[in-house]
Amino acid sequence: MASNRTLITLSDEDKKWLQSYSQAHGISLAEAVRQGIRRLKVAEQQEVYRALVEKTRGIWKKEDGLKYQKNIRSEWHEA
Repeated sequence: MASNRTLITLSDEDKKWLQSYSQAHGISLAEAVRQGIRRLKVAEQQEVYRALVEKTRGIWKKEDGLKYQKNIRSEWHEA
C-alpha cells in the first residue's frame, strides 16, 4: 500500500484532544488520524447499506418472502 504525506490544519482544541487520545492509546497522532479515517469509511459504508435496505424494503410483492426462501432452499437438499 502506497503512503502519502498530507498536511492538515486543526484547531487548537482538536489538536489537544488528538494528542491526549493518542497518548492514552499509545499511538502516534498520525495513527490516530488513520484510525479515524478508517472508522469514517466504515460508517459511510454502513450508511450506504442502510439506505439501500430502506430503498428496497417491501419491493417483494409475490408472497410471503420467508416461505418462498424456505421453499427454494429446500430444493438444495433434494439433489
